[in-house]
Amino acid sequence: MPFTANRLFKSKPRMFVAAEGMHYVTDDGRRILDAMAGLWCVNAGHNPPRIVRAIQEQAARLDFVSSFQMGHPLAFQLAERIAELAPAGLDRVFFTNSGSEAVDTALKIARAYHKVRGDANRIKLIGRAKAYHGMGFGGLSVAGIPRHRRDFGPLLGDVDHLPHTHDLTHNAFSRGQPAWGAHLADELEAIVQIHDASTIAAVIVEPVTGSGGVLPPPVGYLERLRELCTRYGILLIFDEVISGFGRLGAPFGSTALGVTPDLITCAKGMTNGAVPMGGVIASSAVYDAFMAAPEAAVELMHGYTYSGHPLACAAGLAAIDTYEQEGLFARGPQISATWEAAVHQLKGAPHVRDIRNIGVLAAIELTPREGAPGARAAEAVEHCFAAGVLVRVAGDNLVLSPPLTISPEQMTQVIETIDAALRTVA
Repeated sequence: MPFTANRLFKSKPRMFVAAEGMHYVTDDGRRILDAMAGLWCVNAGHNPPRIVRAIQEQAARLDFVSSFQMGHPLAFQLAERIAELAPAGLDRVFFTNSGSEAVDTALKIARAYHKVRGDANRIKLIGRAKAYHGMGFGGLSVAGIPRHRRDFGPLLGDVDHLPHTHDLTHNAFSRGQPAWGAHLADELEAIVQIHDASTIAAVIVEPVTGSGGVLPPPVGYLERLRELCTRYGILLIFDEVISGFGRLGAPFGSTALGVTPDLITCAKGMTNGAVPMGGVIASSAVYDAFMAAPEAAVELMHGYTYSGHPLACAAGLAAIDTYEQEGLFARGPQISATWEAAVHQLKGAPHVRDIRNIGVLAAIELTPREGAPGARAAEAVEHCFAAGVLVRVAGDNLVLSPPLTISPEQMTQVIETIDAALRTVA
């Protein structure tokens, strides 16, 4: 089982047998309010009928066809729909099966882009501390969560990292984007001075750091990164595996935050979690650079057996239909103020040293127990589960990312459950 203490789980299994709307059902019949949207992905709630029907119908029509030298209409239709949702100029899509694959694909595209343009020296990749970019070797190399990297080195060479933007001295209990920290983007200048811009292929960041603790970007930070990457000819990649498909109040976080990268990675909400799928959205400029090869040549020697899988494409199209027809892309702005007010009610609760929120995301950071970092948060999550609310733990953070369908009453249930848990744990 991934990211799981397997022996502990098997001694006390947590088993789910059904889901609908905002809730899971356990094997002993309990209803659990899902405050994590599965794993940041079930943005429209569980089992929306439109997505269920689309998968069933597609399975009966065309179960699989390889995307190697073949195709099927749904893949092209989904690419067109995603391009319509993406920021202007990002209109080419390469399908993968997960966010991890999407990140590794984007890093390969970045290096190959410079090579096909005759700039083969640009191979260095710049990530950021506290970042999560999946568990492939490429994603791990540019990521910045030490525990994820520890057991698998050596990782890719030619990688450096920007500092993270988390500083409780300046940003504790910020609401939305903190006012302090835009200057931290200027650390890219220092990296350029060390490595030389002519050796750097790409910078990859999450617009909002997710698994590293929900860190909204400081006001002006992403704009400064965009400016520096443009100045030095470096591709800017936004990892939107979490922030895509409505989470920040627009189809993509880059749109919500007003900064356009050269490549976007996406997954999770792409199919509402119903079928594994990911993708890389590229600018026309990046795509066109590869199209200078002879027509019979394979422009990008890369792909996966299940790229553009028919069931995933059917789920993706139905997910976009669901988001649009049920107004979920617009729902984030409608409920974000209520969500913000709800989570900040926990200020002053036992052990709480910071609360961060943006869009329909939040993290409650706890003071770590001496000698046992993460233990207090893990215990609080267990108390929440026993009380019927699913909350995610990330280090000393309680992380919240509910379906966009959450009601004010359900927000209250989540916050009251967390408050009770914090008053229980030592």
